[in-house]
Amino acid sequence: MSRTTFDQLLQAGCHFGHLHRKWNPAMAPYIFMERNGIHIIDLNKTVAKIDEAAEVLKGIAKSGKKILFVATKKQAKDIVADKATSVNMPYVVERWPGGMLTNFPTIRKAVKKMANIDKLMNDGTFSNLSKRELLQITRQRTKLEKNLGSIADLTRLPSALFVIDVLKEHIAVKEANRLGIPVFGIVDTNSDPRNIDYVIPANDDAKDSIEIILNTVCSAIAEGLEERKVEKADEKAAAEQKEEAGDTPKRARKARKSEAPADAKVADAQVEAPVKEAPKAEKQAPVAEAQAPVAE
Repeated sequence: MSRTTFDQLLQAGCHFGHLHRKWNPAMAPYIFMERNGIHIIDLNKTVAKIDEAAEVLKGIAKSGKKILFVATKKQAKDIVADKATSVNMPYVVERWPGGMLTNFPTIRKAVKKMANIDKLMNDGTFSNLSKRELLQITRQRTKLEKNLGSIADLTRLPSALFVIDVLKEHIAVKEANRLGIPVFGIVDTNSDPRNIDYVIPANDDAKDSIEIILNTVCSAIAEGLEERKVEKADEKAAAEQKEEAGDTPKRARKARKSEAPADAKVADAQVEAPVKEAPKAEKQAPVAEAQAPVAE
């Protein structure tokens, strides 16, 4: 698994925190020093935390579960959408729909509504509607696609949340905490890490910082998915071999059964042959005896 190094994180600017006056004291264990009024994050701890988070996320992906990526801040939207799509994971980059996790059935209804609109449009049901009604439905569909299109494949609650800027996405974090869903987060010096299960202390504002961390995380997820695919292929092959092994004795028994009647017929013929010849011998014996006195 490819891992980030201290130098890569340093080059991407992951060590730059916020101004000293904006810091959250709970982040003290992850702060290396203060320079020119700005906190500097300890990148040695960042490297260790990224590795830890990547390993856990790999395991979640390998088990076939979903990880929801959340990033509604402008500089992270495109990066998150691109990386999450590359590993086929759901993501939220627009406004976080309140109650998305705690009221998940309602969100699913909205997603189904979007699918139903598509179905009715494709089969020509809406062709008889007026332009105004069609425009309203089209606008509604566009709005649903913008907010929920990226989670259309999320049929059940995600097994984990990966959040960029836990301070901005505090509603998502609270919902996940309430439901016991583990939260992975890029946490800057102005945020509270106490509600985050897997803290990655790093700059959550710089594009390069976000991208390098997501590259490592998504690489780990991709490895987990690949291992799952290989395991499934191996299981399928093993099952097929087992079926073939189970069929072999059955085939042998069938072959023996098909051969058995032929052998039985041969045996019966051999047994019956002497039985048929025996009466002939008995009949010929009295004839010989009758002829003997005549010869005398």
